[in-house]
Amino acid sequence: MQQLGISIYPNHSTTEKDKQYIHVANQYGFTRVFTCLLSVEQDNILASFKETIHYAKQLGMEVICDINPRVFKDLGISYDDLTFFKNLGADGIRLDLGFTGNEESMMTFNPHGLFIEVNMSNSTKYIDNILSFQPNRNKLIGCHNFYPHRYSGLSYDFFIECSEKFKKYGLRTAAFVSSQAATFGPWPIVEGLPTLEMHRGLPIDVQAKHLFATRLIDDVIIGNAYASEEELKRLSQINKEKLTFNLELVDSVSALEKKILFDEPHFYRGDVSDYMIRSTQSRVKYRGEAFPPHNTTDIKRGDVVIESELYEQYAGELQIALKDMNNSGRTNVVARIREEEIFLIDSLKPWDKFAFSEWDG
Repeated sequence: MQQLGISIYPNHSTTEKDKQYIHVANQYGFTRVFTCLLSVEQDNILASFKETIHYAKQLGMEVICDINPRVFKDLGISYDDLTFFKNLGADGIRLDLGFTGNEESMMTFNPHGLFIEVNMSNSTKYIDNILSFQPNRNKLIGCHNFYPHRYSGLSYDFFIECSEKFKKYGLRTAAFVSSQAATFGPWPIVEGLPTLEMHRGLPIDVQAKHLFATRLIDDVIIGNAYASEEELKRLSQINKEKLTFNLELVDSVSALEKKILFDEPHFYRGDVSDYMIRSTQSRVKYRGEAFPPHNTTDIKRGDVVIESELYEQYAGELQIALKDMNNSGRTNVVARIREEEIFLIDSLKPWDKFAFSEWDG
């Protein structure tokens, strides 16, 4: 099951604020919490940490703790005895630093049933090495890093390469998106906290759609705190299994064209064109219906068009424009994909299913 998650940082906030954020996120269907214990220099930090985790658990949320290696030393915790984290209430721990592979493998058999989460943001043979030591795969999961410094996030191609290494073993994966409303993270400098650099300035729902569309990421977590309620709501409305584009309709769109856009199933026809993504079933279903020409302006990348009756056997066919094209006067431009989402059309592959919703932004 794909999940949405939030991050909290007890070292930089209060228990009450964290609990309120968890409550609101849970109301919008968020089921995962990432948290980070940076230090135990203050006596009340551990108590606050435990109370917040307990609250999230009461709401049925899963909590994964990232523990600064220095904290292990300060608390005298050994990597072969994870009782401390069980007592803390966590469902799993994230290992920032790698071990020999055998140690990670041994940890997945911990008697407390804790998940062992390893860092996905590398293209080495790290995960292959762990798998060679026969871990309990049901307790081994992966999560990418997040990057507070502008321009330091992962490139898309590198992200795909790293993620594929985990997905080929069927492991559960996660990555971070960045809130535009949040103000803090685990460290003093936070210029957003995405995994992918290309996501840093994008609306949060577009970032999440992109991650889910890769089919390589199971869980999407907001890296910085606190996201706005509007952002949480936007994320809760995402279809995680089928890429759904937000559309801005033209004024002249007909009732039948709106029915085709929003009520009919769409898939990317398998004989691929450089210029358009074709969804052709509507021309079959609505053969003989009236599709009078309107708004036959030249076509821009990101436009959604439906062929008019002047196109004879193509009348009623829906297409997404991949490139700018001249309009012969027979093609109705009925809508345009929300500008920030247009790049997502490159995520579609032949035979992929997709859908549309009307943009209310």
